[in-house]
Amino acid sequence: MRSEERRELLAMLARESYFERQLTLSSGRASDYYVDCKRTLYIPRGAYLAGELVLELATAAGVEQIGGMAAGALPVTDAVMAAAHRGGVGIRGFFVRKETKQHGLQQIIEGAFKPGLKTAVIDDTITTGGSSLQAVAAMREAGANVIAAIALVERGEGAVEAFARAGLKYSWVFTAEEVRAERAAHPASG
Repeated sequence: MRSEERRELLAMLARESYFERQLTLSSGRASDYYVDCKRTLYIPRGAYLAGELVLELATAAGVEQIGGMAAGALPVTDAVMAAAHRGGVGIRGFFVRKETKQHGLQQIIEGAFKPGLKTAVIDDTITTGGSSLQAVAAMREAGANVIAAIALVERGEGAVEAFARAGLKYSWVFTAEEVRAERAAHPASG
């Protein structure tokens, strides 16, 4: 993985996306910190860096399409699609709705999804893998060959084991501990 880009994105995540306070995660677990990757992914340089680094993981996993549960996967999927275009990589993107759309084509999967392709489920931050596995179930039901899971930030709270049980190779750009350590080393000013 490109070390300069990785260091720069880590610094951005620590500065823009890391918060310490009591809250409840989407997994239902209580936490004393939160990594809101969207705050970094909606900054042009953050989106660029995340797209490049996650695309590296997707390419290494040998996948032909990526996507995950809305809304967590949306900005990282979009960033990867832009990186794929810049790099001439033929990879498709899509997202999974929490429930089937009630109008239009009434789909649960939206975007450039194709059945049969080697697929990775992705998300910005993964804790237990619960919502990603929900997306995997929808992908597999629609005919995807889901082989991998990819996170921008892995919280280290059960996803490794959950994805292993589901037969998925799991990779990530950062651990939450790396983001926490970077923030501790460079506390936010003001």
